[in-house]
Amino acid sequence: MTASPSKEQQAFMKLQDYMSSCILGQETLVNRLLVALLADGHLLVEGAPGLAKTKAVKTLSDGVEGSFHRIQFTPDLLPADLTGTDIYRPQDGSFVFQQGPLFNNLVLADEINRAPAKVQSALLEAMAERQITVGNTSYPLPPLFLVMATQNPIEQEGTYPLPEAQLDRFLLHVFIDYPEMNYEQRILHLARAEARGELNGGDVQVPELLSQEDLFEARRQVLDIHMAPGVEEYLLQLVLATRNPSAYSEQLAGWIEYGASPRASIGLDRSARAHAWLAGRDFVSPEDVQAMAFDVMRHRLILNYEAEAEGVTPDRFISELVALVPVP
Repeated sequence: MTASPSKEQQAFMKLQDYMSSCILGQETLVNRLLVALLADGHLLVEGAPGLAKTKAVKTLSDGVEGSFHRIQFTPDLLPADLTGTDIYRPQDGSFVFQQGPLFNNLVLADEINRAPAKVQSALLEAMAERQITVGNTSYPLPPLFLVMATQNPIEQEGTYPLPEAQLDRFLLHVFIDYPEMNYEQRILHLARAEARGELNGGDVQVPELLSQEDLFEARRQVLDIHMAPGVEEYLLQLVLATRNPSAYSEQLAGWIEYGASPRASIGLDRSARAHAWLAGRDFVSPEDVQAMAFDVMRHRLILNYEAEAEGVTPDRFISELVALVPVP
């Protein structure tokens, strides 16, 4: 453990406590949102309706200095609805660029798989290049730019599945499930109190806004966390094992079509560091790597037909690998 938390760690602890008090029973989602913020990556959240996916990112925006915008993705959405467009000014015959919602710091792309490929590709450029292009001109996005996209796993009719290239641009792919009964009861009480107007600042204290300066300093601290050579090799062995699992199991080798890309190694390194930093440690442990392995790699694996026929999921594949790759 570090001797004492830094000013930035204390600010993140307060933000995490605030989010956990508003988003009950979804500790993993809260943690992964903060990991993505620290690792400067985007995240895709998948879960049934009503599990506070939208509320989670809105609550995060309430505690971070910056602008927030929610975009509801629909089949009739156009790229210009995200990026903005050139507006003609008849007064002087000129065109002026009007910024779209992607120029905010935190962007919620709700039900991203309901928009067509052209809209998805516009978002892909923003996520990958941190810029958008309209006509012949490119416009940089703000230094703090995080996209949280959601998709509903239940209704797939009339949707446009995200291609592998775009999935790979998300640092994390998080699955969330229903809360346990004790949390559901607390959610009931919280909703009842909100309906009565009883939560006027007394029960849930909004922390002091996390400044962008403190956030960027926190990111530097995350990058400076110590990772032992053995832990780094373990991280790499996990990723490499997705490409050549026959060294560990012939059964696993018979399930995989394509393994994780080098972007998975980079993402797992950044995420494991952020996970350790949020836990108050100044070093990365194998447990940090294991904790983040599923969210970093599940959307970067392509299983073959035999695996799908057997009902094998990417999570099961990763679980088998974590059990087989030796821990330092």
